[in-house]
Amino acid sequence: MASPVLHIKDSYYFEVPKFLWPARYESKSEFPDVWVKLDPDFQLWEAQRLHGELAQLADAPAWESLAHDYLAFREGHDGFGKPLDRMLEESAQRSQAGYQRWLKADSSRAGTSFEKYLETTNQPYAWFSREVSNPAFLQKWDEAKQRAGDVAQYKSLSEPWAADKIAAYNDRLSGKILIPQPPGAQLRNLYEPEAGFCISKFLIIEVVVALLMLVVFTRLARRIAEGGPPRGRLWNMLEVFLIYLRDNVARSAIGQHDGDRFVPLLWTIFMFVLGCNLCGMLPWVGTPNGSFSVTSSLAAVTFLVGTLSGMRKFGVAGYVANQVPHMSLPLVMAIFIKPLLLVLELVGLCIKHAVLAIRLLANMVAGHLVLLGIMGLAFGASAAASFVELPTWLWAGTAVVSIASSTLFSCLELFVAFLQAYIFTFLSALFIGAAVHHH
Repeated sequence: MASPVLHIKDSYYFEVPKFLWPARYESKSEFPDVWVKLDPDFQLWEAQRLHGELAQLADAPAWESLAHDYLAFREGHDGFGKPLDRMLEESAQRSQAGYQRWLKADSSRAGTSFEKYLETTNQPYAWFSREVSNPAFLQKWDEAKQRAGDVAQYKSLSEPWAADKIAAYNDRLSGKILIPQPPGAQLRNLYEPEAGFCISKFLIIEVVVALLMLVVFTRLARRIAEGGPPRGRLWNMLEVFLIYLRDNVARSAIGQHDGDRFVPLLWTIFMFVLGCNLCGMLPWVGTPNGSFSVTSSLAAVTFLVGTLSGMRKFGVAGYVANQVPHMSLPLVMAIFIKPLLLVLELVGLCIKHAVLAIRLLANMVAGHLVLLGIMGLAFGASAAASFVELPTWLWAGTAVVSIASSTLFSCLELFVAFLQAYIFTFLSALFIGAAVHHH
């Protein structure tokens, strides 16, 4: 079955039950490159080749010493599944951060070079941290990583994988429909991009929602243009939503005169957010609004529309001045108080839109986390029963409670999907209305 966590986590594959999409790779060369990169044997092969490249670029230690450190790093929690270049780059980043803290801790150290700091504090992999600060080295380093991590060479030159490894990997990949990536795109793993424009699951869901909206809106517009009463359930439902947003959101929050101009935008925001929210109710799909990048982009649209609309109406200087509430103050007090108020209002303007994004994100994530916790009761009872002899009715009772609770909570999530789309749209209308009216 699909992992419930994937409903709130972006990935570069769609997950379905294993029997619907079984993996049947027969040899190492048939496996996707992104999966081969995660193989421990490939990473060790890549690390040895990268060491050979480093030996020509810097004063690298012997391979035996570096390999020992790398294997220990890869077995740890922070380094699990990471290649050698990540270990060295993360170490260099920590050294740079430590250098900044070291300078701030004592003012007498101002002007001390990074090289001197490395020598004084005996930082790990100081030889790499010293070289990576050189732009010329960085270019050669990137080229060396590309040569060392050539998956095609590994598939053709290294020893074949054992049958038990291939069987285990097929079991891990079964049920995962990997998303084809465009030329030049590289994935670090199934959840993180490496380079280029990578297509993720949430991106595909957003495009599908947008295309459905385009088709439905086009048909609705043609019917409205023809005139006559609404016909059909879909037309009536959409028109109810549209009229409600116009009368009770746009006109209520922005005003009778300006509200109608923003109805198309608010209508689009509402339907897009609702469509993405409802995708989270579908098995094996997930909601893009569980990603902060999506909700922050939606909030950025509201921010830009409000800012540009306010500047268009009042001018740039007028819009900025409009952020300060009107008040009658003596000139001596106004000189000090109004600039402070302006700064506070501008900071508050940014905070309001950031909270707009976080509110939608938190509500979408929280529901699935609660569902995951409820379903975990049944799995936890099953795991406990495997270690301790428990009555059968205890596990069965826990399963029944979990299923019933999940069903009821799913109904609540369905309500929350509509509610959060409305709240996001209404707050967007309030922020736009505040931007196009005098305070």
